Amino acid sequence: MKLAPVVKSTVVALDPAAAFELFTAGLTRWWPLATHSCAGAAAREVTIEPRVGGRVIEYANDGSVAPWGTVLAWEPPHRFAMTWHPQTDPAQATRLEVRFSSVDEGRCQVELSHDGWQARGEAAATVRERYDGGWIAVLQRYAAAAQLVQQRETS
Repeated sequence: MKLAPVVKSTVVALDPAAAFELFTAGLTRWWPLATHSCAGAAAREVTIEPRVGGRVIEYANDGSVAPWGTVLAWEPPHRFAMTWHPQTDPAQATRLEVRFSSVDEGRCQVELSHDGWQARGEAAATVRERYDGGWIAVLQRYAAAAQLVQQRETS
């Protein structure tokens, strides 16, 4: 049985270029590394190599690295996609896509779609359910960081 993708969205007070930049190059500024990472409290940063085939890598304070996935699409400022397998065998990777579209002057809708749950085998439904709730909290942190960026730009 194919499970439906997890789809979440938020509107931020940034144009698509700034929203894309914050989501990708600024990932460490807003991602909840202490709770949503491979190294937990020891996680230092996550980087996305900005190209198709680029790696998404977590770096820990002790110098260790953990792969999160590989970039599948890199189309700034409108879209990027990646395989998604933090703490999981890459053979069980799901697929994450994020789109950025202008809503009106200076505002952008950010839509996240996470699918490919069948790669997780018998655990697929349980994993999907965890991400369905988890992405809400993660996008709230992203939106809060976007608001801070917007406030800095207007002050």
